[in-house]
Amino acid sequence: MSEEGETFWVSLAEKFFGLLLTIIGALFLYFTATSSLGAFASFFGFLGVVILIIGLFLLLVRPPE
Repeated sequence: MSEEGETFWVSLAEKFFGLLLTIIGALFLYFTATSSLGAFASFFGFLGVVILIIGLFLLLVRPPE
């Protein structure tokens, strides 16, 4: 397999997992904001933000060529 093909599939996998993590992070934040978690709301909100940032990072960063 050529080097171009490997880079394409790695880039595609990064974009897919970035999109998946972004959706999961946004859903996590939505359900945290709309539920009554009490003392744990800030903890789960923080985790949702972290997952969202990781997903956006994977979507925006390009792999080295």
